[in-house]
Amino acid sequence: MSQLKKEMTVDVLVLGGGPAGAWAAWSAASQGAKVVLADKGYLGTSGATAPGGTTLLVIPPIAELREQAVQSRLKSGGYLSENAWIHRVLDQVEQNLALVEQWGYPFPKDEVGNSLRTHLHGPEYMRIMRRVVRKAGVTILDQSPALELLHDEHGVGGARGINRLTGESWEVKANAVVMATGGCAFLSKGLGCNVLTGEGLLMSAEVGADLSGMEFSRQYAPSFADGTVTRGRMLAWATLYDADGHPLHKGDRTFGSIPEMMLKGPVYASLDLADTAEKQDFLRKAHPIFFMPLERAGIDAFKQKFPLTLRYEGTMRGTGGLRLSGTDCRTTVPGLYAAGDAASREKVTGAISGGGAYNASWAICSGSWAGQGAAQHARSSRGQANGRNLTAAGRYGLAAGTDTSETLEVKPLVAAIQREILPLQINYFRSEPGISSALKRLNALMPLLNGRVPATVQGIVQAREAAAMLAVGRWMYTAALARKETRGLQKLAEYPELDPRQTHRLIVSGIEQISIGTEAVPHAHELNLLKEGQAI
Repeated sequence: MSQLKKEMTVDVLVLGGGPAGAWAAWSAASQGAKVVLADKGYLGTSGATAPGGTTLLVIPPIAELREQAVQSRLKSGGYLSENAWIHRVLDQVEQNLALVEQWGYPFPKDEVGNSLRTHLHGPEYMRIMRRVVRKAGVTILDQSPALELLHDEHGVGGARGINRLTGESWEVKANAVVMATGGCAFLSKGLGCNVLTGEGLLMSAEVGADLSGMEFSRQYAPSFADGTVTRGRMLAWATLYDADGHPLHKGDRTFGSIPEMMLKGPVYASLDLADTAEKQDFLRKAHPIFFMPLERAGIDAFKQKFPLTLRYEGTMRGTGGLRLSGTDCRTTVPGLYAAGDAASREKVTGAISGGGAYNASWAICSGSWAGQGAAQHARSSRGQANGRNLTAAGRYGLAAGTDTSETLEVKPLVAAIQREILPLQINYFRSEPGISSALKRLNALMPLLNGRVPATVQGIVQAREAAAMLAVGRWMYTAALARKETRGLQKLAEYPELDPRQTHRLIVSGIEQISIGTEAVPHAHELNLLKEGQAI
């Protein structure tokens, strides 16, 4: 790392500049904390939300409606979520969206003038969030990925990183850190996901944090083969075709059987079910970003067929992440908090994907809670960060000593990781032999992380990304082999049924040696009663 160094001491350090990070920084600053936010990209444009848009989990404050939604999610999530947490999200997101409107977001109105807060346009939303975060007094470090956490026997006390544009290293000491670096999509070329490579999970594990729900990562999304936009909902207006032009399927709002179709050969789509000018105009206005890569390729999506691919979304749209140990989104390490996709969303989504609505609402709410919790923790230990004997915890993919003769070749390592993670045949169609073999090959890559990292800024950042992707892949497959059943996003061919005895969360910890345990969930008995045919 460069010897040039920017050094700061603050109350709260937020790592990550997506919605969760922005809300965490604003929330902490609103509590009176001195806050720094460091983002790998540019706060307001980086991450999965900024270039697109997202629906939101908004249900009127009518007890019956909300309870129906909570019970529906509990059941669909395999009884691994918690009713109280879902209600918390429903309450909190309503308050936060009212703030977003006050800050200038132009929500549409219904016929009587009520705001329809069900969708956020990514670029406008994140533009507002950047302005609000800056107005709150937060210091923003753009293009400044964190590389490692600082810690001592009392827990986390800040982080070190590097500026990708100047090469200047930075060190921020802080009484509390919020990890909001997003999930891991393994550089699978999904729009906005190139920054989501899992370093936050690796950094946290290096200081002893646990992870949960990593097996619920079998998540892919359809995309135009020559584009990066993953807006599967648009296929509700599509007919799917094989390479010879024979129809395979018409209009499906779900992920459906596209993976099975793709095992047999190429799959094409045409939005030919939008057969009127009015329907086509509606879709163009609703999701203009979907059409941009198609138009660049000279394809009329309503009249012509375009090839599909599946982009792996991993833990970004899956469920797993850092295990939360309190309602303020604290992790299992003192001083370390988690929000958004960096945190496990099992308490809200259970074993299934949070999708757009749940994940977007979770980012808003968990960011708020984590920011508040971090600010409170910082106040309780104010003045200590600068006087603590902190050491850097980073190890994997950071070797820079001259005693290491081998150089860490990042591109071949990333390619080797992707060969085990991205293929449908391994990760979507999971089986014990397939996952076990892939995990064995991933484990064999670990010694490569001891290689000398190139001295360039790009080399340093990419080496850490590769180390993180390798760690995340190994956690995912370790958990997948331990959950010997089919529940939500986890499926093993040998265990096609849900097993009520496994209605618990799987907790993984460690890096070189991964250990796994279980955590009880409050609604497990309800599933057992259902299986026994009893009324709940």
